[in-house]
Amino acid sequence: MTRTAPPLTERTAEYWQSGRDGVLRIARCGGCGTYTHPPLPVCPHCHADAMAFTPVIGRGRVHAFTVNRYPWDPALPPPYVLAEIDLEEQPRLRVLSTVVDCAPEDVRVGMPVTVAFERAGDAWIPVFRPNAARP
Repeated sequence: MTRTAPPLTERTAEYWQSGRDGVLRIARCGGCGTYTHPPLPVCPHCHADAMAFTPVIGRGRVHAFTVNRYPWDPALPPPYVLAEIDLEEQPRLRVLSTVVDCAPEDVRVGMPVTVAFERAGDAWIPVFRPNAARP
């Protein structure tokens, strides 16, 4: 079943479509280098308006998670894991996503994960898979 596509706006379309080539991109300030997610038109750190989507490694760790057992979206049959992922590029740079290819009971805070993408219409939704190769 196909995932529900997120709305593509002027501010978010590049984020949702960046997975087309398998690369996660996060908004980054051209003035001070601070990453910001969700994307904003102005840097919350230095207030520059030089935000641009920049490729990131796509690795991180589970910061927090919940197991959803209610069928909110027919494309996401429960149970599924909704998690905040700490990306490696910057402290407190987090994305909200699902953890896939892993039983919900095996997800742990601190678990290393790597981005993958699931297509939904014109969007490529970032999801995260466990990365057993990293401690």
